[in-house]
Amino acid sequence: LILIGGFVQLLAGFLVFRKYDHLGGAAFLTFSALWSHLVTIGAGNSEGFTAGSIAFLVLNAFLIILASSFNVVLLCMTLAMELLTICFLLFTLENLPLPFEIVMLSIFSIICFYGATASLANSMFGKDLMMMGPPLFTAESSKKDTEDPPPCICPKSHCTSGLRTIADLLNTGAVCGVPTDTVYALAASCKHPQAIEKVYRIKDRPQEKPICIFISNLDQLRAAAPPISPLLWEFMENVYPGGIGCIIKKGEWLKKLGVGAGYSRVGTQDSIMIRVPDLTVLVHLIDMTGPLAITSANPSGEVDSTHHDMVISRLGHKLEGVLCDGESDEVVASTVVNCTKIDESGITIVREGCIPASKVMQIFESVKNR
Repeated sequence: LILIGGFVQLLAGFLVFRKYDHLGGAAFLTFSALWSHLVTIGAGNSEGFTAGSIAFLVLNAFLIILASSFNVVLLCMTLAMELLTICFLLFTLENLPLPFEIVMLSIFSIICFYGATASLANSMFGKDLMMMGPPLFTAESSKKDTEDPPPCICPKSHCTSGLRTIADLLNTGAVCGVPTDTVYALAASCKHPQAIEKVYRIKDRPQEKPICIFISNLDQLRAAAPPISPLLWEFMENVYPGGIGCIIKKGEWLKKLGVGAGYSRVGTQDSIMIRVPDLTVLVHLIDMTGPLAITSANPSGEVDSTHHDMVISRLGHKLEGVLCDGESDEVVASTVVNCTKIDESGITIVREGCIPASKVMQIFESVKNR
């Protein structure tokens, strides 16, 4: 029975450690060592057990102090274990009253049974169905007080106020990190060319590399009435919204789209890449700001940012804000397709990203055949 008790305590300690409860695990492993120590009595060898019991009394006293900051059940268990250790010590000295032994074993058994049942029930249902009791005291150590403040404004994407905060910043000419349906990006309002220039400086991006624009839906593009062929319209209807950007011919129609003063700072002299993202929060943001000049949120030549923490740590000190949306949906950027000669010679893949080139060509062939 002693060996079984030791094994059960050892198993409990292992399981509790797996749950990252180091205090509970330490208590159970200590109890397991005590049960194992009792084997010396069962084997008729009580030499040294008295000193060992005293050592356990001291060690368990520290566990009692720690358990008082955890919950009442663990505190009661460590207290009962302290009294049990005294029982074992008295037993080796042949001075253990039988009623005291019975009472202590009964109390310890009840506490263990209740604690095991409560832990199992609460874990299974994810609720505090059986009370474990509050800690007697808690150490106040606020994480917010110890962390350094972020280098820029970092609202949450699921909050309307957070979305409005970033939209207000963009509308006043700021550069912000935003989530997309692929990886995180730097965004600047197309109404503020100086903000787009700032994007180049933040990324250390070569001036000859153009910046694309994001719109919230294809109807915005129709309202601007660009000279687009039926084949290109059909192709864009099949790839938007999503991780495919289309390069089309540039023109004055972009100003009707809302690009404004940033016309000369987006795209090239003759072409512009336009994308409609498949991310609700970003679409709502674009509805609040108008078209956004977008490029990946990483220093030029480095890997893409796939979490808002990466954007904050790498570029946060250069930005006015970062819209925090957690892990990105993709680990690579969008696929870029040149559609400027779609009617004459078809499309060409400029950059293969999250959407495979074979799938893009399959969509184009399907549209073309129709």
